[in-house]
Amino acid sequence: MSEESEPSLHQCSYFAHVIDKMFMRLAGWRTTGEVPRAHSVVIIAAPHTSNWDFIYLVAAAYCFRIRINWLGKNSLFFPVFGAFMRFMGGIPVDRSQANNMVTDLATRIRESDGINLVVPPSGTRARTEYWKSGFYRIAEAADIPMICSYLDYAKKEAGLGPTFKPSNLGEDMDRIRAFYEPIAAKFPENKSRIRLREEDSLQ
Repeated sequence: MSEESEPSLHQCSYFAHVIDKMFMRLAGWRTTGEVPRAHSVVIIAAPHTSNWDFIYLVAAAYCFRIRINWLGKNSLFFPVFGAFMRFMGGIPVDRSQANNMVTDLATRIRESDGINLVVPPSGTRARTEYWKSGFYRIAEAADIPMICSYLDYAKKEAGLGPTFKPSNLGEDMDRIRAFYEPIAAKFPENKSRIRLREEDSLQ
């Protein structure tokens, strides 16, 4: 692969890339999609119905050579263990300051040398009637693209779908819905409805 075609997203180590390609192959999974050329992205992680989702998501990301970041309660980032959490891509957040979280994260992303932030919009493995809008608001505030990542358990396929910046909430969510509706979750009965509460006020 030429230097010009290398993805600009932060990459994981080559060792992690090789190990996780072997893991996915042995597990019978395949990966598909294109890595976007971007400084930073919000990675939409859906559908989310099982603890296995995180394992396959990390493995798939490393197959694509993407080094991912994720949010964790700041209480988990205590000395020694906190250093390991950061090494693994963790970003500590104070969830009691929810009103400022989007602004703070957007600032961190803009000032960083690259963050690929994984956000599961359902926020839980159980079925919900609404997705949380944090993934959208962070991408909007940071002026970075969102990429639709997915795990299709029926096809045993982990992939990267459309990549685009937030522009129009209703149209963007229609696009996201159209992409994710056919994707088979591990537990289909727990697949959340793909809708934001904010969309109710658009009608």
